[in-house]
Amino acid sequence: MSIGGILTAMVTPFDANGDVDEDATVRLMRHLLENGSDGLVIAGSTGEAATLTDEEKAQLWELAVSETPDDAFIVAGTGTYDTRHTVELTERAHEAGVDAMLVVTPYYVKPNRRGLRAHYEAAAAATDRPIVLYNIPSRTALDMPNDLLAELAEIDNVQAVKQARYEDLAPIDGLDLLAGNDDVLARVLDIGGTGGILVASHLVGREMRRMIDEPDARAGLQESLQDLYRALTVTTNPIPIKAALNLAGHSVGGLRLPLVEADEQEQAPIREALERHNLLAAV
Repeated sequence: MSIGGILTAMVTPFDANGDVDEDATVRLMRHLLENGSDGLVIAGSTGEAATLTDEEKAQLWELAVSETPDDAFIVAGTGTYDTRHTVELTERAHEAGVDAMLVVTPYYVKPNRRGLRAHYEAAAAATDRPIVLYNIPSRTALDMPNDLLAELAEIDNVQAVKQARYEDLAPIDGLDLLAGNDDVLARVLDIGGTGGILVASHLVGREMRRMIDEPDARAGLQESLQDLYRALTVTTNPIPIKAALNLAGHSVGGLRLPLVEADEQEQAPIREALERHNLLAAV
């Protein structure tokens, strides 16, 4: 089974008290799956995993499995900088019934190559479902070169990589290649990638799905979305996408500290991009 398509790294909606808003979460899940997303990544970095408790993560995974269609591909973000904790979360996600686990490289501690392999071997041993490696050096200060990714592909059920770097993008033997940044989706598809784990698909999922289905239109679609991609990077993710969703009429609430809501200066380009794409909610 190939892992691919448009997988939206979903935000976690919070209510006015800062608690997980289950009703808003289900509404957003269903909206995304009806508008171009083939699946969802739940409790990843865009979902503010760093400030979710283990119980909240399990709650969200169970909600995703129970409240979405059977053909929706549900990926749980289970990676941490502690291998033991990563294993525990992977086991809980497995019990919740998700389809795959996204496991980021251990941030801050920066393990060496042998440590990385041992980390992923332990995570993979906790489930018989696919493990998606997550390489994002801009957040972890650790890059997995392509030869290491190919080595990790030899581990049973390590099946894909979310590649969130811009340099040296290349197919990896034994791994499905997923774009980890919105603005490289076309490039990744052009070199044989299977899809992406994306953020802008909260808003333009149908257009991003067309990039897979209509290769001849891919370059034009990518170019037409560049302004939106830029607007969603005016400050740290997921601040811009939560602002954009609220402006587009999807109530997802605020953020948990140390993240803070977009200020007026940050909201301005987001609002302008939404207006250009006819995504701004009617006032």
